[in-house]
Amino acid sequence: MNWLVLLAALSGAMAVGAGAFGAHGASGAAAEWLKTGAHYQLIHAVAALVAVRMEALGAGWLFVAGGAVFAGTLYLMALGLPRWLGAVTPIGGVLLIAGWLWLAWAAAR
Repeated sequence: MNWLVLLAALSGAMAVGAGAFGAHGASGAAAEWLKTGAHYQLIHAVAALVAVRMEALGAGWLFVAGGAVFAGTLYLMALGLPRWLGAVTPIGGVLLIAGWLWLAWAAAR
């Protein structure tokens, strides 16, 4: 089983669900957090699949992990958990940036 592809696919599914909930079931800041998380998570689920295709698995894992941390903290805040989780969100962003840099390095070699 290819765990990275499985997690990327589940990440994409979660992003679609969160985006739909943000568009139709939430309001205010919660809706914006859900939409932002879904946007980033969905893009990086696809990026993880591209990384698998390019055999840049490290980048793929960074995309999946970064998407989980970035979007996950936003989703948790949207569901009412403490706002201090917003301080963790940038860690996910750093992982996503690292994934893009890894993918660029893989493309250049």
